[in-house]
Amino acid sequence: MIRFVIAFTALIAALPARAEVEIQELTTPGGINAWLVEEHSIPFVALELRFRGGAALDLPGKRGATNLMMALLEEGSGDLDSQGFARAVEGLAASFSYNTGDDGVSVSAKMLTENRAEAAALLRTSLVEPRFEQTDIDRVRAQVISIIQSDEKDPRDISARAFDALVFGDHPYGSSRTGTVESVTALTREDLLTAHGNALARDRLYVSAVGDITAEELTALLDDLLGDLPATGAPLPKDATPNLPGGIKVVDFDTPQSVVTFAQPGIDRDDEDFFAAYILNHILGGGGFESRLMTEVREKRGLTYGVYSYLLDMDNAQLWVGSVASANDRVAEAIEVIRAEWTRIREEGVTAAELSDAKTYLTGAYPLRFDGNGPIANIAVGMQLDGLPTDYIANRNDMVNAVTLEDVNRVAKKLMAPENLTFVVTGKPEGLATTIN
Repeated sequence: MIRFVIAFTALIAALPARAEVEIQELTTPGGINAWLVEEHSIPFVALELRFRGGAALDLPGKRGATNLMMALLEEGSGDLDSQGFARAVEGLAASFSYNTGDDGVSVSAKMLTENRAEAAALLRTSLVEPRFEQTDIDRVRAQVISIIQSDEKDPRDISARAFDALVFGDHPYGSSRTGTVESVTALTREDLLTAHGNALARDRLYVSAVGDITAEELTALLDDLLGDLPATGAPLPKDATPNLPGGIKVVDFDTPQSVVTFAQPGIDRDDEDFFAAYILNHILGGGGFESRLMTEVREKRGLTYGVYSYLLDMDNAQLWVGSVASANDRVAEAIEVIRAEWTRIREEGVTAAELSDAKTYLTGAYPLRFDGNGPIANIAVGMQLDGLPTDYIANRNDMVNAVTLEDVNRVAKKLMAPENLTFVVTGKPEGLATTIN
C-alpha cells in the first residue's frame, strides 16, 4: 500500500492543475465504448465505470436493494471471502470503491501498472462473481440500518426526505436510495441478485481511464473486465414531474435551529441557456461568501452561518435547489430575504461587475479540477453521461466567457420563479405555518 500512496502523491505533483486533456474515444472488440487519457509519466491508472439507472431502478417494495448490493461487492467474490478479498486488494496496492446514486452506480479503481492485470482480474470477480454470503449480507445490512436510524434523527436528512417526498411523490426520487428500516430488513439474497442484474449491465455503461495504459491495452482489459456482465438491464425510470407549487411545508422536529430545503424548476444541461443560468446561480447563491444570498442573509442580517443554491440536473428532473439553517425565531425572516433576493434578481438582473467577477472565478477555478488521474477520469465519465464532446474541456471556459450581461439578465427574467419557490422547513419555526397540503 505504501507504493500506491507514493505513486499517487507523485502523480499529483506530476500533473499540475490544467484543463488541457487529450481524450481518445475507443470501442473494444466486444463493443464497449470508452474514453482514454494517456499519461505515462507515472506507472498508475485510474479507471471509472458508471452505470446509468442507479437506485432509481429499485423494484417496488425493494427500496435500498441497489444500495445494499453495491455495498456488498467488496465483501467477497469468486473464491475469496470478504477478508480474503480485502487482503488481495491491499496486497496489490490497488484501490476499489463502489457507490450508489439516484441516477447511477459507480465503480472507481486505481491500480499500479506492474499489478494491473491482477488488479483488473480481482475487480472483475467483484463485478461478475459477487458472493453475497448471508453473513456478509446481515453484517452490511445492519450497518445500513444504523445509518438510516441515525439519519432519522438528523434535521438535515429529515428535511431532505420530506422535500423529496413532497416534490417527487411516488417517483423513485421521492424516497431515500438507502431505503427504510423495514424495506432493508426485508431484502433477501435473491433481491440483491436481481438488483445486480438490473443495475450492472453493458447497455447503460460509461467508461473512462486515465494514466499509464495504451489504447490497445485498455480495450483488451475492458473486454476481460466487463464482457461477462449482462447485455441489458432493467428499463430506465421515466421522467418525474416535480411538484413545486410555491409555499411552505413545516415538519415538526424538536431542534433549536430549523433546517430549510427550497427549490424551483431548474434547467436541462442541454439547454442553450445553461451557461447563463449557471453564472446566474453563481451570483445568486453558488459563489460562497461573494453570493447575494450570503451577503443578504448572513453578512447583513446574521440569520445563518451559510446559505447556498445550485442547479440540480438529474436524469429525470431538473431543479434549482437551495438550503439554509437558522434559529427557530429567525428562520421566517431568512425565508423572506431569500424570496426577496429571488424576486430582485429576476426583476433587476445582475451588474456588469458581478458578471465579470463570476466569470473570473469560474474560469480560474475550472483547471484546478484536473489535479490527478482519478479526478480527470471522473470528469471524463461525467461528460459522457451529459452527452458532451471530447473537446468540451478545451472549450468550456470560452463558453463561459461568451455569456453576455444581456444573456444572464434575459435568463433571470425567463427562469427565476419566486412564485414556485417551495420551502420545506424542519424544526420548530416561529411565525411559519404549512401552506402546502
